[in-house]
Amino acid sequence: MKKKWVSLLLSAMMVFTLSACSLGGKSSTPAPTQPTTETATTETGELKPEEDASLVVWESKEARPFVEAINKEFTDKYGIPVKFEEVSGGDTANKLTTDGPAGIGADVLMFPHDNLGRVVTAGLIMPNDFHEEEIRKNNSELSVNASSYDGILYGYPRSIETYLMFYNKKLLPDGAPKTMEEVIELSKTMNDSAKKQYTFMWEMGNFYFDFFWIASTGGYIFGQNDTDATDLGLNNEGAVSGLKFQQDFVKQVLPLKTSDVTFDIKKGLFTNGQLAMSVDGPWVIGDLKKSGMDFGAAPIPSIQGKPSKSFSGVKAWYVNAYTKYPNAAKLYAQFASTKEAQLKEFEMTGTVPANIEAAADPKVANDPITSAILEQFKNSYLMPAIPEMNSVWSPMAAAFSDVLNKGKDPKQALDGATKQITDAIGQ
Repeated sequence: MKKKWVSLLLSAMMVFTLSACSLGGKSSTPAPTQPTTETATTETGELKPEEDASLVVWESKEARPFVEAINKEFTDKYGIPVKFEEVSGGDTANKLTTDGPAGIGADVLMFPHDNLGRVVTAGLIMPNDFHEEEIRKNNSELSVNASSYDGILYGYPRSIETYLMFYNKKLLPDGAPKTMEEVIELSKTMNDSAKKQYTFMWEMGNFYFDFFWIASTGGYIFGQNDTDATDLGLNNEGAVSGLKFQQDFVKQVLPLKTSDVTFDIKKGLFTNGQLAMSVDGPWVIGDLKKSGMDFGAAPIPSIQGKPSKSFSGVKAWYVNAYTKYPNAAKLYAQFASTKEAQLKEFEMTGTVPANIEAAADPKVANDPITSAILEQFKNSYLMPAIPEMNSVWSPMAAAFSDVLNKGKDPKQALDGATKQITDAIGQ
């Protein structure tokens, strides 16, 4: 998707008459008329918000402290009330497809970039036209590219992220293991299921976290840098090898059902000192610090001698195409993604800024947790953003659950999931 960027002038002059369509397919029902954006500006050159504007923002519960702080600052500066509504990143796009055209969706929302293709093709978000030049200048190329689709910038990048391994320094005073083979050996003395004491955990059955087991050994989503949905690499030889390794690993290290390892359960075990290593994302850093535990961070241990390849993504703000207050919404999205806002979020939650100057700030660059995130990021796999990605999540989650819970043959499970995916995307 690294195409020539549409210029600011052309973007600002475009009139968006987007027809409604469901995520993943066209709809025969015409879209409700979307608001017309009048790019009125103030004397200082800022967008002039609508006089009666009030905004609703969707974000996940982990981001609530930061978002509520930014909402207050925005309201204090512009006099525009902003309401926070908790919607998880994985649910935002689906919720927008119904609530957006109905006129009850959030004005501004946050989601990972892998949802971008389907919300753009469904006509659900506005391009980032007024602030485009500033966004391109101030944020990393990766974050700008990930927040764009078909050469048009839609997002207001806020952070880059990938999951990694957090570890309890009290339980692992000599540091974190570097290989999964070491983890297996540690589990022989550290595990005590009767006392709910475990060595290593990730969210089993959640394909977002399960993916590293097959990506590290050669599995992939789509071909041609994840732009060719006719080429699936989810059941190739490497993917099957990785899932077989994971199946054996679970028997030895984590003899639980996938439903036994939820986000909250895993975090509770880790902060209570009952779990030595936890695979999670930067969004937990704030809570880990509040818990008072002595923790460190490191790349996920290697699998069969190969670096673990985690999913990575870019989170950005987006403006609902059906908002009644497009100027106010764009103003908010820009305000909540500045260098200052990204530094505030880093201080509150530990997320890695997309803004170039914020990422270079000493308190970010010299932070050991951030260094570990960036080290894992080097071996990460940027989530595909094409609409067909929406058809991958459920079949793959079911395949992993069948293998881990029911002992299904990994090759059969991955073949079945791949067939479901190809059927869903119409191949």
